[in-house]
Amino acid sequence: MPLRAVTGHRSLIGLLARAVSRDTLPPTLLFAGPEGVGKRTVAFALAQAINCETPVRMQPLPKAADDISELDACGSCRSCQRIERRLHGEVLLVEPGDTGVIRIDPVREVLDRSGYRPFEGRTRVVILDEADTLMGAAQNALLKTLEEPPSSSVFILVSSRPEALLPTVLSRCPRLRFGPLSAAELVGLLVKDHGYNETDARAVAATADGSLGRALRMNSGDLARAREGASRSLQGAVATKDPQRRLAYAKDLIAKKDVAATDREALVLRLGAMRSLLRDVGLVNSRADHAALANADLESELTKLAAAYERGEEGRVLRAFSAVGRALGAITARNASPKIVADWLMLQL
Repeated sequence: MPLRAVTGHRSLIGLLARAVSRDTLPPTLLFAGPEGVGKRTVAFALAQAINCETPVRMQPLPKAADDISELDACGSCRSCQRIERRLHGEVLLVEPGDTGVIRIDPVREVLDRSGYRPFEGRTRVVILDEADTLMGAAQNALLKTLEEPPSSSVFILVSSRPEALLPTVLSRCPRLRFGPLSAAELVGLLVKDHGYNETDARAVAATADGSLGRALRMNSGDLARAREGASRSLQGAVATKDPQRRLAYAKDLIAKKDVAATDREALVLRLGAMRSLLRDVGLVNSRADHAALANADLESELTKLAAAYERGEEGRVLRAFSAVGRALGAITARNASPKIVADWLMLQL
């Protein structure tokens, strides 16, 4: 996949493409950011841009500092196709083994190969995925090469937990910080590449915190029903101050048999959906750009909820959001009763 085809991270991708164009790409890089947002995808796309046989020029971003065009892979030459299929002899992937860690032996192997000139491409690209799982000995083995990398090699460390790396490793790798994908970007990926329908994709994207990896692990049907239940509970809470009537709405936070295996799992899903809805209510009340809404398909409901919260006491949305966070903590960390947590939360909203 060429850099221009990657979803999200446009400023970082522009930065990398310009570095390839100018031949100023650092020989060591750390791609850091949340799990499942496309860091590894960008690493392979960068490997294509570096080794493409017929590179193409992209126009720079509108806010670029200069008019220098950005170099990208064609995506169709022999080199690009072999990198796409993970068959290219000079694009080396090191990732955790069955034990969940990266031991020293595969690291030594790629270090030995990096001492020789590339045979198949212009530049050897070594991608260490989940680099935070490198054992101490493996990290120490990397240090000399990261400090004085071979002129014909680029090392890319990919990590969602860079703090687990040794300070000596971190100091040798310029860090590019990847952020979460937007809800709209996630929806587009789920529909285009993973066969989701629009409704299910939106339900999943609203609670995936910008991570495609997390979204793909979620059950879209359960999430859609969880969002419906969370929305009903919020609407009930803002409609009345009567404690008894509020407690009646707590049943929408408790599991039904077709939602999840247990009441606890269902409540966690619905609290996550409720937190996402309250975040959007806060955005609506702050007059933020509605393109940032995670639940954009529920915009009319969000507008009504926002108006109801705005008529209440000051700071009510923030307190409700905080209460949902406390409820999630009680369920996931302290093993509290789902019914007690649901009842308590409805009285706080």
